[in-house]
Amino acid sequence: MSGFVEKPEPAQVPGLLHLHTGKVRDLYQNQAGELVMVASDRMSAYDWVLPTEIPDKGQVLTQLSLWWFDKLADIVPHHVISTDVPEGAPADWEGRTMVCKSLGMIPVECVARGYLTGSGLAEYEQDRTVCGVTLPEGLVDGSELPAPIFTPATKAEVGEHDENVSYEEVARQVGADTAAQLRQTTLAVYGRARHIARDRGIILADTKFEFGFDDEERLTIGDEVLTPDSSRFWPAELWEPGHPQPSYDKQFVRDWLTSPASGWDRKSEQPPPPLPPEVVEQTRAKYIEAYERLTGNAW
Repeated sequence: MSGFVEKPEPAQVPGLLHLHTGKVRDLYQNQAGELVMVASDRMSAYDWVLPTEIPDKGQVLTQLSLWWFDKLADIVPHHVISTDVPEGAPADWEGRTMVCKSLGMIPVECVARGYLTGSGLAEYEQDRTVCGVTLPEGLVDGSELPAPIFTPATKAEVGEHDENVSYEEVARQVGADTAAQLRQTTLAVYGRARHIARDRGIILADTKFEFGFDDEERLTIGDEVLTPDSSRFWPAELWEPGHPQPSYDKQFVRDWLTSPASGWDRKSEQPPPPLPPEVVEQTRAKYIEAYERLTGNAW
């Protein structure tokens, strides 16, 4: 079992219907039928939403997503209509709110990988494939792949693992045309983002996207995009295959949780403990550094 250590009470805002509280975002619907997405400072790791928040995280995720949506708009439309905070909403919604089109979401996590690590590495070490894609011998943790690959996963509920699946399984679930569109768009967006990040000294090792269809049946990118929550960003100057890479994400949190210092047994059903202030501060600094390096803007 896993999930929320303690599920937060959603804010009640006049004119908004609360739909869902996810690991990081709270989702509402306004009277026009549009979605209002609010990114919180919640942090998740190992399928648990932790009891300690990371200050500014929700704003970093939102502002970075908006920056990327703008850079990718000629490849795929996005779901954002505005960033206006609804009347009567809490003051801290400023900078972390997106008013979005309601999409018919496709139940597939669209993952692109340009480097071998994480669950892809574990599968490769077993049978030299990732999601049914055969890879050459001799790759190690952090190796650049011969070409980026599309490695989809099925979306899981909070507290469950997303499950890697083959392209053929996606085609069976959503139809051959949609599967082909997902693969083509995922790799096109990854290719653009990878070049932009590389110019700024960051390796985009892998990332995941969520897509849906709008009212005109156009494939549209939804949720968030290319943030430290959904991507592995590595400092290019420190890249060295053969071991885990330093990264701009929640690795500080994962490392502390699995260290003797936390006293937490990941295999038990006990929820994880609160994070110490130094881990919170280091994690916040990494998220902000990723934002600043990518966008060139001071936080």
